Amino acid sequence: MPDGVCRQSGVGVDTQLLGYFLLVKLHRLDGDAENLGDFFANASFRHQLEHLALPGGEVAGKLSRPAQECWHFRAEALLDQRAALLDSAMSAMLDDLAAKNLTFGSCSQGFTMSQTDEAWAATMKDLTATAKALQRARMTRFVTWITSSDNNLTYLQNFRLHARRIGEAAAILGDAGVMFGLEYLGPKTMWARARYPFIHNMATMKELIAETGKPNVGFLLDIWHWYNAGDTVADVRSLKNRDVVAVHMSDAPAGVPIDQQVDSRRELPLATGVIDTAGFMNALNQIGYDGPAAAEPMNADLRKLPPEEALAKTADAMKKAFALIH
Repeated sequence: MPDGVCRQSGVGVDTQLLGYFLLVKLHRLDGDAENLGDFFANASFRHQLEHLALPGGEVAGKLSRPAQECWHFRAEALLDQRAALLDSAMSAMLDDLAAKNLTFGSCSQGFTMSQTDEAWAATMKDLTATAKALQRARMTRFVTWITSSDNNLTYLQNFRLHARRIGEAAAILGDAGVMFGLEYLGPKTMWARARYPFIHNMATMKELIAETGKPNVGFLLDIWHWYNAGDTVADVRSLKNRDVVAVHMSDAPAGVPIDQQVDSRRELPLATGVIDTAGFMNALNQIGYDGPAAAEPMNADLRKLPPEEALAKTADAMKKAFALIH
């Protein structure tokens, strides 16, 4: 749930996939995936911009299509910094981004939907501040994930709770001109680990999105979860551009049955060919998707590499994925 940059030319963007995320999220491999930030987690915002602007960064972090040139970096780790910026400093930062052909893609945050009403009210108060910061930074895409099982709430109880609270969050984000993307988690190893399975495929997520009644709610569409849910290229084609807020890219390890795939063990896009990347990418292109796409491999070997090498491998994988578009 990183961020990105695009510079558009005069070519129509309705047939182009916009946005290429080249930084990879790092995750713990023990238990649930825990976000450790991107390769530049310990670097300042300024350092990230300088790195992406370096000549070598063009090889590692720039992809070209007829409609745009893009560089990408994460946003949520920088949110507090942006919120504290004076208007003049914010303007200077946005000018600096524009000079480097950079713009933000999406920002992510997890929510505990089952928390008490009092705790949820505090969460919404915080989200209001976040939405204002996003608006100031001209960020228009915000995403979260939906836990796919629960030990206490039945499916219907959980559905009603999620619809109500997501609707509340979406209203806050919508007032700031921000789209709200929801990610379903497809692996059986996730939805079968608690007493009551919950939303874990596109069809049921469509129902939840519709129930919120908010026009700015859509999908954070992750190719890994799409594959594990048994969803199809036709399912992607059933969507419209406005239904997709952001996209995540990876591949699945070979030799692992689909019902044994583990969320925190993935590969770079096209590394194994287990997932139909070509079908997925072309389906997104056919619906005119114009949002960001992020590499999210959660791979132990990649995590051990120096940042520049890992970034280069990720860029190469994403280039190959976008080259499949015809």
